[in-house]
Amino acid sequence: MERAERQVTGALGRLERRHFLTLAMAGAMAAGCRSSVARGPRTETAPSGSARLTADGERSRAGDPDWRIRSEGTPEAVQGYTDRVSVLPGEEFGLYVSTTASGFRVSAYRVGWYGGQQARLVWRSRRLAGSVQARPRLLVATRTVRADWRRTLGVRTDGWPEGAYLLLLEADDGHQRYVPLIVRSASAVGRTLLMHAVSTWQAYNTWGGYSLYQGEDGAYATRSLAVSFDRPYDRSGAEKFMVYERAVVVLAERLGIPLAYTTGVDVHREPGVLHGASAALSLGHDEYWSPQQRDHVTRARDSGTNVAFLGANACFRRIRLERGPTGDARTVVCYKSDYRADPYVTDHPAMPTHDFRQPPGADPESSLTGVLYEGYPVDAPYVVHADGHWLFEGTGVRRGASFDHLVGVEYDRVTPGMPTPAPLEVVAHSPLVYKGEPSHADSAYYTVPSGSGVFASGTMRWVEALMAGTQENGRNHGMDARTGRFVTRTTENLIRAFAEGPCGRKRPRPQDNVSTLYASPTH
Repeated sequence: MERAERQVTGALGRLERRHFLTLAMAGAMAAGCRSSVARGPRTETAPSGSARLTADGERSRAGDPDWRIRSEGTPEAVQGYTDRVSVLPGEEFGLYVSTTASGFRVSAYRVGWYGGQQARLVWRSRRLAGSVQARPRLLVATRTVRADWRRTLGVRTDGWPEGAYLLLLEADDGHQRYVPLIVRSASAVGRTLLMHAVSTWQAYNTWGGYSLYQGEDGAYATRSLAVSFDRPYDRSGAEKFMVYERAVVVLAERLGIPLAYTTGVDVHREPGVLHGASAALSLGHDEYWSPQQRDHVTRARDSGTNVAFLGANACFRRIRLERGPTGDARTVVCYKSDYRADPYVTDHPAMPTHDFRQPPGADPESSLTGVLYEGYPVDAPYVVHADGHWLFEGTGVRRGASFDHLVGVEYDRVTPGMPTPAPLEVVAHSPLVYKGEPSHADSAYYTVPSGSGVFASGTMRWVEALMAGTQENGRNHGMDARTGRFVTRTTENLIRAFAEGPCGRKRPRPQDNVSTLYASPTH
């Protein structure tokens, strides 16, 4: 992520405090939902009469306001994790829960538009007996924290439509916590694929005192060198999804286009999910990629799949996925500046787990994204440059139009001299100051011979801005409703165009302006 790792660690607490979620009050759980019995570590299933709904049928369903957390309580009040980051509809996953309460329930909410309610209750358990599970286990060699809890119950997803889910754990004492789960698509042919950044969620997860950024003492030097999915997420349990991904899911579902769902881990393991996809969307903070994921997305781009990077700092860290106690790809390995200490590098010297752009094995992310990550933290206006671009249709903007605070807290820019596809058009060119030096953040668009279009927003606040000016997100960084309307319309234009197939065949060719904008040394 950030250039100076030690600076990042020192600033991490400040950044994370800004990721506070406004927790709205809500009424009782929606009536009429079927439930099934669960006593102990058994498998729960949906009612036998349930059937997978069509996309149109699902979107016409009423939503449920009770998906929002009302009270988190202490971190120990109730918390949990699943043994799979994603499942196909009908598959089973294991749920591992610890609570100080005598009992709890689990409710599965699918995130979407749902008439503005943003989620629908798909399944709910009966009351389960609660227990406090074991303390975290620390693997000393890599400072990896694992919960290694007893499995509480298995849940079959019969009748669960594909999508992004929040499992809401509700303890008897009223405290609640999320557990995220993706019910993934086996195929994305003709659909827009949402790639949820679960490896990045886990990289920042400090549950048990360790993440890829800090150890229990808060220092970078004691950070984890590998992190495990076999533990709960900290804070609300789904912080990164809520801040950087939920708004895109809601918007895309509202547009009514054909959608498919997956995770970066699944793209790493199962590249076939990308075959025939009209578009693949990288969401608001998608920093940690395996070389396999990157290769599979690049091949999809070169075969006609449009690709959008809606955040900044995407595809920045090279990771390795290893097994864990509950299965394959349950451990995210990223040694970063200590890559030489990784035993794997002895036999694979070109495969260190550090920044893609760094040697050995240097492969800057700009060859895929079109832009290069530059820095953190910044806060600057977003400035439109190519006002006549189709991305901005219906926004009414003119060149020079600016939107306060939209660039931040991390940003990307076009960087001449680095591998960058051409022709590439900078559509927004936003002046800023980083570490006392003038620079720019760039939104950029390019096409490739297959016809695929690739867009990068260049700012990590793009997805957050979709909720700017609403009461949905309590941490909008000062962005106003005008910014929210601009980003929403631009994103709608992007998603609709990308959903139609190779964008370069149906929209104007990008007008390369990089040499003009970056002719001066001050750029």
